[in-house]
Amino acid sequence: SASHQQQPATLAPVPGSNVFQYDLFTPQLSISYMPDVFGLTRRTVESAEAQAEAARYQMLAAYTTLVNNVVVTAVQEASIQAQIDATRRLIDSQTRSLQILAYQQAKGYASGVDLAAQKSQLAAAEATLPPLMKQKAQFHDQLAVLTGQYPSKAPAGAVALSDLKLPADLPLSLPSKLVSQRPDVMQAEANLHAASAQIGIAVANRLPNIPLTAGAGSTALALNQLFAPGTEFWNVGVALTAPIFDGGTLLHQERAARAAYDSSAQQSRGTVLAAF
Repeated sequence: SASHQQQPATLAPVPGSNVFQYDLFTPQLSISYMPDVFGLTRRTVESAEAQAEAARYQMLAAYTTLVNNVVVTAVQEASIQAQIDATRRLIDSQTRSLQILAYQQAKGYASGVDLAAQKSQLAAAEATLPPLMKQKAQFHDQLAVLTGQYPSKAPAGAVALSDLKLPADLPLSLPSKLVSQRPDVMQAEANLHAASAQIGIAVANRLPNIPLTAGAGSTALALNQLFAPGTEFWNVGVALTAPIFDGGTLLHQERAARAAYDSSAQQSRGTVLAAF
């Protein structure tokens, strides 16, 4: 630091030259350190890391849900397409049957009742096609959105049911191992870890802090006099600070942290039970 100052002659001390207006130059280094005696910093970092893990597992759960929705929508679209193809074949078959009956009626081999019944069956089959086409378009648009595309820009090709194959060999695993790998279960465990660390933070806030401080430097009236003999100064110190009276705030914050931990524990238990 550097300053130019005027001191009142009646109150303030002056330099050894007895001038009341002077320049003062002070290069100084100050260091402070707070030993983590009761784990306040350690548990704070632990809580932050657990919260980051919970957010990461939440993202994985969202990604898994997205993948599942893409697969289900693709299968549904393929199923509707298969129904559309079967309906069109049925309409073609009934159209040919109607043509045959019309020819037979013209030759006197079939009655008008038979022809009317065939027309009714053909109309009923044709009536089922538009709803299927609508569902097909809806699944196509939904699949486009799930894959992050506009419906108009989605690829025209669709998955056929005949192309879907289940794996021949399914891996065997214990249910408990499968559950432990679920993102929602891992997120619940991370939330429980963070809540546990919050208890440690609340407890440490009720205990003393011990800051260590040190400083060293030189002060002089001119730059060329810095670090000359007699201009140096230094200090070291230790302090103890602790809450004496806070109206019970810190105590109730600790109790709230313990209650939040119990709540998180029950939520984690519920998540595991739902996973099983």
